[in-house]
Amino acid sequence: MVKRTLLVVVALLVAVPAGLYAWTRIAPHQIRTEVEIDASPERVWQVLTDFGAYPQWNPFIVSAVGEARVGAVLTNRLSYQGSITTFTPTVLTATPGRELRWIGRFDVPGILDGEHYFRIEDLGGGRSRLTQGETFTGALVPLAGGALDVADNFAAMNTALKARAEKMPG
Repeated sequence: MVKRTLLVVVALLVAVPAGLYAWTRIAPHQIRTEVEIDASPERVWQVLTDFGAYPQWNPFIVSAVGEARVGAVLTNRLSYQGSITTFTPTVLTATPGRELRWIGRFDVPGILDGEHYFRIEDLGGGRSRLTQGETFTGALVPLAGGALDVADNFAAMNTALKARAEKMPG
């Protein structure tokens, strides 16, 4: 009887996280925000990737250290729900004037992964559209509740980036 109970417990310990992980691969938690900016894609990229200036203007990612190049590991500090959280994502895409994308993980891949992206679209006439989003997957996503609802933070960052890009000379 003990053997059977132990077997059931072990099976549940494997099956439940695996099921949650599979579910979030099918139905991930996604966030998407966008803003139109009266600045060229190159200028938007310049502001977005000037990580050293983030403390001067960015209300969400209050500090970022690293390089916008594929494979680089960033050290980002977020201001979220009244506290500062540090995470170290790896840059997946860094196409100047077009896209910056990174993935952050909570310790082990598949537990809680967030693939964050910034896409810059040229609207012509020196105007751009910045789309910022994130796709969360992993076994903890269904249990995270409102902790992953950061659309307001993304929108605040978009607004601040817009203001900074539109004020820049040139």
